[in-house]
Amino acid sequence: MSANLYDIPLRRLEGQSASLNDYRGKVMLIVNVASQCGLTPQYAGLEKLFEHYEERGLVVLGFPCNDFGAQEPGSETEIADFCQRNYGVRFPMFEKVEVNREARHPLYRELVQAQPQARQAEGSQFADKLAQHGLTPKNPSDVMWNFEKFLVDREGKVIARFAPDVKPDDPALVAAIEAALG
Repeated sequence: MSANLYDIPLRRLEGQSASLNDYRGKVMLIVNVASQCGLTPQYAGLEKLFEHYEERGLVVLGFPCNDFGAQEPGSETEIADFCQRNYGVRFPMFEKVEVNREARHPLYRELVQAQPQARQAEGSQFADKLAQHGLTPKNPSDVMWNFEKFLVDREGKVIARFAPDVKPDDPALVAAIEAALG
């Protein structure tokens, strides 16, 4: 990896400067999220994961993204309100980022470089459905859609990547989180 994930400048949804250094020593599940997506109900499962494993050192980090079907058109205030009102989200949320476009956020550039392929849900047809609608990512390593998940261990190493249709309670994701937590 060319950059230390902890040093990449970020901005919280509320506008404050931040970095992943705020979560050093924790296991991080980094997810690009959207409020108008068929997968948006995953917010509930992500919050449940966060609540269940927070004391053991897991933090879920949400990065709103409008790259896929313009499914996150809201302002930071609207996104925060939506997440709180509909899903009671307590996990940290950050300002909107681009994950695939030419202006890919440096965090996602590093995440994708470290884990170029996402694990699919068992029996998944998600990639086929995207292809049927002409929505296949330009590059095989690109983030496929909203709610792709990157798992980062306590040392800041990207150890796994899960496709958007891998739900937060999927046994493979839960097992990877459990293993990372130790």
